[in-house]
Amino acid sequence: MLALSAAATLVALVIAGWSIAAVLERFVTAGIDRRLDSEVALLATAVNDDGTINRERLRQQVGVLEAGRGWQWQITTPTATLSSTDFAPLTVAAPPPGDPARPPEPSHSTPPPTARAPAAPPPPPSPSPRRALDGETRDGASVHARRVTLDTPAGPVTITAAAPRDVIRQPIREAVEPLLLVLAILGGLLGAASVVQLRLGLRPVRRLRDEVAAIRAGRRERVDEDQPAELLPLATELNALAEDNAAALATARRSAANLAHALKTPVAALALDLRDEPARAAQVRRIDDTIRHHLSRARAQTADPRARTPLSPALADLTATIAAIYRDKSLAITQDLPTAPLALAMDPRDVDELLGNLLDNAAKNAVSRVTVQVAAADARAVALSICDDGAGIPAADRARAEQVGVRLDERREGHGFGLSIAVELAELYGGTLMLDDAAGGGLCVRLRLPGGAID
Repeated sequence: MLALSAAATLVALVIAGWSIAAVLERFVTAGIDRRLDSEVALLATAVNDDGTINRERLRQQVGVLEAGRGWQWQITTPTATLSSTDFAPLTVAAPPPGDPARPPEPSHSTPPPTARAPAAPPPPPSPSPRRALDGETRDGASVHARRVTLDTPAGPVTITAAAPRDVIRQPIREAVEPLLLVLAILGGLLGAASVVQLRLGLRPVRRLRDEVAAIRAGRRERVDEDQPAELLPLATELNALAEDNAAALATARRSAANLAHALKTPVAALALDLRDEPARAAQVRRIDDTIRHHLSRARAQTADPRARTPLSPALADLTATIAAIYRDKSLAITQDLPTAPLALAMDPRDVDELLGNLLDNAAKNAVSRVTVQVAAADARAVALSICDDGAGIPAADRARAEQVGVRLDERREGHGFGLSIAVELAELYGGTLMLDDAAGGGLCVRLRLPGGAID
C-alpha cells in the first residue's frame, strides 16, 4: 500500500510539474509574441505604400528595436534587405500549402491596359497574418521569431522580428526551480500523511492480532467484538473458532480421562493379584504400559497450553479438603506463598489432580505437619514443594515409588497411583517432579511447572 501510494504520488507530481511548466511556457511565449508583434508593427511603418523602405524613419526606430542583446529584425523587399547588424537568416521549415500565413504567390499575369484610364495611386500594403517561427541562426543560436508579409505594388515585403530563445527559457527556469522544490515538499508531506493514515488504519488489525496472541497464551478467551465494521465479521468468526476449539478440547479431555479411569484401576488390581505369577504379571505390565502410552499421547494432544489456573485459590480449596479428610490426625497444613499472585499454565482439573494426589500422600504419611511452599522459578516457571514430617522414602526406593501401582507401605490403603499420576501430569506439561528429603525428616516433593505471574 505504501509503495502504491508513493508511486501514485510521484506520477501525479510529475504530471503536475510538467503541466504547470507547459502552462508557464505558453504564457511567457504569448508575452514575447506580443512584444515581437509590436516590433513588427513598428517596422511596418517604415515601409512605404509603394514597397520601398523609409530609411530615415527606420533609423529613428533602430534604438527601440535593438534594445536587448540578441533581439533582431529584418525587412526584405523585392529590391533590398535591411536588418540588424547581427541578424542572420533563420533555418525554419516552410509553412505547408494552404497555411493562412503563407504569403500569396506573386502573379505574373499582366492585366489588359485600359484606354484613357487615369493613373490610380498605389493601394496601401496589405499584411498577411503573423506567423510564429522557431529555429536557429547560422551561428547556432536558438531564436523565436514573428514574421509578416505585406503585399505591395512592387511585390511582397517580409518583416521579421526575432528574440533569443533564452528570454523564454530563463523565466520558465526561474519559476520551475522553486516549483519543483514546492512539489518535492508536497510529495514528502503526502508520503508522511500516507504513512500516518496507514498506521492509523491498521491499528485495529494490530490490536486484533494482540488479542489473538493473548488467547493463544491463555490470558483471555475471546477477542473484543467492538471493532470497525470491516473487522467485525473476522472478530466474530475468531470467537466462534475459539469456542469450537474449547468445546472439542473439553470433549477429548473428558474421553481420555474417562478411559484412563476406566482402565487404570482394573489393570492395577489384576497386576496385584498376579504378583506371584511372574509370567502373567509381565503380560499385565505390558498391557498396562501400552494403555498408559496411548493414553499419555491422547492426553498430551488434548493438553491446553493456553490454560491459566490461579495457584492460590486452587491450593486453598485443596488444603481445606485434605484437612477435612484427615481431621482425625489434627494436621497443620501451612502455606508459604509469594506476595505477587502466580498462575500455572495448566488446566484447572489437571492442577487439582496433580496437587491433590501429592497433598493426599503427604497428609497420609505426615505425623503432624504438611508444608507447601510456592515461588517463581523464573518468568515462565513456578517452583512448588510439598513436604511432610513423616518417615520419608529412602533414596534407593524413590525411583520405584514413582512407578505405577507400587506401594512401599502395604499396610496403608490405596493402589499406588498417586506419585505416578503426579509424575505423568508434570511431564505432560513440560514440568519436572523430584523426591527429596524434607528439612527435619520426612519427604519433600519438589515441582517445577510452567506458569508465572498473573497479568
